[in-house]
Amino acid sequence: MLRLDKRILNFVVIIALTIITFWWTFFIFHMEFEIRFVLGVIAIRMLASLLIFKDFSLSWSKATQKTFIMKSIVYIIAFCIYMPFYYGELRFAFMASELAFYLFAINFSMYSYHYLINRSKVAKTKELVIYGAGKAGMKLEEEFRESKYKVKYFVDDDKILQKRSIDAIHILSKKRLKERLAGQKLDLLIIAMPSVKKSRIKQIYEELGEYFKEIRILPSLEEILEHKDFTTQLKNISVEDLLARHPQDLDKEKIESFIKDKIVLITGAGGSIGSEISRQCKKFGAKQLILLDHSEYNLYKITEELHAPNIVSVMQNVRNYDFIEKTFKKYKPQIVIHAAAYKHVPLVEDNILEGISNNILGTKNCIDLSIKYEAEKFVLISTDKAVRPTNVMGTTKRICELYAQNANTKENTEIVAVRFGNVLGSSGSVIPKFKSQIEDGGPITVTHPDITRYFMLIPEACELVLQAASIGKGGEIFILDMGEPVKIVDLAKKMCELSGQEDIKIEFCGLRPGEKLYEELLINDSDKKTDYDSIMVASSTKYDIDKLNNDIQELLVCEDKIKKLKEIVPEFEHNNK
Repeated sequence: MLRLDKRILNFVVIIALTIITFWWTFFIFHMEFEIRFVLGVIAIRMLASLLIFKDFSLSWSKATQKTFIMKSIVYIIAFCIYMPFYYGELRFAFMASELAFYLFAINFSMYSYHYLINRSKVAKTKELVIYGAGKAGMKLEEEFRESKYKVKYFVDDDKILQKRSIDAIHILSKKRLKERLAGQKLDLLIIAMPSVKKSRIKQIYEELGEYFKEIRILPSLEEILEHKDFTTQLKNISVEDLLARHPQDLDKEKIESFIKDKIVLITGAGGSIGSEISRQCKKFGAKQLILLDHSEYNLYKITEELHAPNIVSVMQNVRNYDFIEKTFKKYKPQIVIHAAAYKHVPLVEDNILEGISNNILGTKNCIDLSIKYEAEKFVLISTDKAVRPTNVMGTTKRICELYAQNANTKENTEIVAVRFGNVLGSSGSVIPKFKSQIEDGGPITVTHPDITRYFMLIPEACELVLQAASIGKGGEIFILDMGEPVKIVDLAKKMCELSGQEDIKIEFCGLRPGEKLYEELLINDSDKKTDYDSIMVASSTKYDIDKLNNDIQELLVCEDKIKKLKEIVPEFEHNNK
């Protein structure tokens, strides 16, 4: 079957529309139809279409706003060519009127063809609202045209846009949307604001969540892939999105000046905190990264992820002084960030000697070697469980803090500790556990109805760790502002709600050995402010370093380790029931 080249159809359209527009213009100007003049204009228009922008080959079904502009330019140029030849013979008003009618006719024809060819053939069975009428929102609306979803409204906070529309889809304020949806529950809300802070996402969720069966969001600008359809990148709103805090005083220039062009050793580099600190150090321009971890798999994962010629992977255990010393001697790190520790309270309760030797002896080894090999800065990652501890893990971390504060440092070795609470999504933490229980259909197990914890996103915590370390002069314990504590049972309910499985049962299984109802970040109220609201400094605790060294040696060999721990940390009240 013979197919006519659609590019030739362009010239057929030019001929047909030119005849129609001139016939009408001659008619309204009460003039005789001048076929010679019309044929001349057709010839010039066809020549312009052939030579300018290759207009004759433009696809109407793929037309954009730019296509309409290009077509207008082509025929305005043609007008500028033929108008002087006929000016005087025909009135300028006549030729300008015909041109305006022709531009309208050809662009209207092309737009109508584009609409008819591209109109959705999918039955619209669901309704959605897009929050954000910017470029991201408009791109999503375009992509959803070929889906079962009908975009019912846009929502935007910009008052200038409110009460306007995009392709006949109204742009509303939040208040107006609530009024229109009173008594209704639409299928989907998409938050199409990739640059917005997570605190804003939380606010939108809390205000509009009850009006939608599902809420999805675009990733952040850093995560979004522009070459892929936005609809394929939408993700469910998560509890991390709702709990994220985004410190307002994050000083990336300060962090960069601290890390850039330095040799950085990170212990526990394959763990949740260590791996994120490794990423941050790479991002902020470390000269060389020494990634140290005793887990082969974790070390492999972070090494493969970062994959750079300036990264060295060292598979060692921080308890082995001689092996660790070889690493210090070989690489001479300028900054040491000590994230290697056993952190799970129940496991350490069941493995006290391992917890003591790994956490205390490992930290002591790294501090002593940092001093011996004159590292500029040693940074200890500590925990809120070190404050008035009720478990062995927290007590070991408190002893690490005491050693960091009282070690005999040389002038060029500054030792600081940074204390913070739980991080969202770390290995073995409550959120991955709850997610797994929800996927299995429940029940969710919570230890106590009143138990609370502080939470922060891992990237936020790690950036603040580096910022605190950059301002430390030695001997400080920095405390990160963790915001308000979160009730764990409320967290469990929220995760059920977000998963769409609000009927999952929550069971209370009782506090585990060493577990507290409430965590604290301060031992007393004598903390000091720093230049940053998100970072405070705890008051120092003096402890004779020679006595502390002797106490640690005794702790490693004595029979009653709990008694010795209480002797070193008098505020330790062991809750092992």
